[in-house]
This record gives sequence, structure tokens and C-alpha cells, in this order.
Amino acid sequence: MSFFDKLKAGLSKSKTSFDEKINSVFSGFRKVDEELLEELEEVLIMSDVGTETSLKIISNLRSRIKKENIKDEQEVKEALKDEMAKILEKEDSSLKLETKPSVILVVGVNGVGKTTSIGKIANRIKKDGKKVVLAAADTFRAAAVEQLDIWAKRADVDIIKKPEGADPASVVFDAIKYVKETNADVLICDTAGRLHNKKYLMDELEKIKKVIDKELPDASKEVLLVLDATTGQNAIEQVKAFKETADITGLVLTKLDGTAKGGVVIGIVEENNLPIKFIGIGEQIDDMEVFNAHEFTAAFFE
Repeated sequence: MSFFDKLKAGLSKSKTSFDEKINSVFSGFRKVDEELLEELEEVLIMSDVGTETSLKIISNLRSRIKKENIKDEQEVKEALKDEMAKILEKEDSSLKLETKPSVILVVGVNGVGKTTSIGKIANRIKKDGKKVVLAAADTFRAAAVEQLDIWAKRADVDIIKKPEGADPASVVFDAIKYVKETNADVLICDTAGRLHNKKYLMDELEKIKKVIDKELPDASKEVLLVLDATTGQNAIEQVKAFKETADITGLVLTKLDGTAKGGVVIGIVEENNLPIKFIGIGEQIDDMEVFNAHEFTAAFFE
């Protein structure tokens, strides 16, 4: 099963919900007018795209309809799909791992699938022929280190860990030392499930960043925020909260196969000017793919 097929299957709940709403709008289609655009706008908002983003998409669609003299139902749908894809394409979704070693810092609240995502990303990068090391710096949550250890074994990558309650920054320091000794390509650091109101956790993240900047000042650094797609608009709020304390470079979206809120992907990118780097569909170690805007919108519509 290709990833596109997995994506289509995974987005089936979102697609069914979206299709039903779109088809309902076009069921009594007579002409392309303001009433039709208002109904399409409502569909986008109800699909968790977000109010501001929905207004922008329909505004762009309105301009295209006038400019291209669109009168046909199918042409309206194609133009709508195109405008949604444009939003997702405007940010570069490729991973920036130009140096050896490079560092990926992974953040996100508990329960979003952060540890699972790290295992899957490590597996992908290793398949590209790179040596990957994991740093188990989420030392606050019970069993977090053990959970990451399981994923390290599945992906067949090395892991640096300390007992529960250890200083997270010291775990990262030891991991960097190991990366240098073994000439590894990529270090992926797990961090505690930070809620934006937990100041000491944010301070801990700051300490980790200082260690990385001091020990690997010239390394390429990605800070990936993991989000649970099923939380819809709440995911957008999480991005805003984390952006205040961390230099987020990209997003990882999990559980897209369990939600009818797939439209939130578009709102997240548009409102935060951040690329989606990976999307997770399913539970297997290979069910993590580099985000592709065209494949995503095609799966949404086809």
C-alpha cells in the first residue's frame, strides 16, 4: 500500500465529512455566485480550517472566479483545491540536516504521540543511510525513557538515557558527547511534555537549548512540535503557546487517521507560517511520511 493510499484511507473520516458538506452545497447548484461562495466558506469553517484562513481561501477563490470567468461546478472545486494546496505549499517542508551532526529537538504536550513520532522519524532518517542517536531527555514522565527505548530498538538506533528524574540537559550533554565519539549524523532529543503554563518545564527546555548551542554551535537544528490532529482548533492554540518559548521550525501531525478534522492542517500552516514536516498515519514504524501539500489536498478531494 503506497503512502498516498494510506493517506487517502487515513483521511477517510475527514474526506467523508468534507465531501458530504461540499456535495450538499453543490446539490442544488445553479450558478457561481456570492451565495455559493458563502456556503463554501461555511463548509471550510465547519471542517476546522479556521475562520481567518477560510475567509482568505474564499477571497482568493472569488478573485479567480472573476479573473478566469469560472462558471462550471467542477472548475470551482478544482480552484478551491488549488487555493488550499497553495497555502500548504508556501512553507518549505524539507528537513534541514545539512551538517554532521545535525540536531532535532522534539517538543509537544503529553499524549500527542511525541515518543512514537521520534521512533518513526529515526527509522526514516536511518533508512536514508544516516547514523541516528536518540537522547531520552523526557526524564519527568513515568515510563517515557522506557517507551523511547522500545522505539530505539524497533528503529535499530542507539539511545542515551539516564534514570527517571535525572537532569534532562545532562542527558543531552552525554548524547552530544556520544554523537561526536561515534561520528553520528543526527541526534534526536525527546523532551518533557511541556504545557505552556509549566514554567520550570520551559526553563528546562531553555537549558537543553543552551547545551546544544554550546556543544554544537554550528550544527543544523530543527525544533519540531508534535500535534495531535484530532484536537482540531486546540492544536492551533498549542502552536501559538509553544512559539512564544521555542524557536519552532516545523510541525509533526499525528493521528490524522483518527479524525474528521483534517482541515485543521490548512489553518495551522496559514495562521502560524510554519511548515508541516511529517504526518503520521497509522501505528506501524513506517507510517510516517514527509509532508506533501499536493498529495494531502488530492487525498482530501479524491
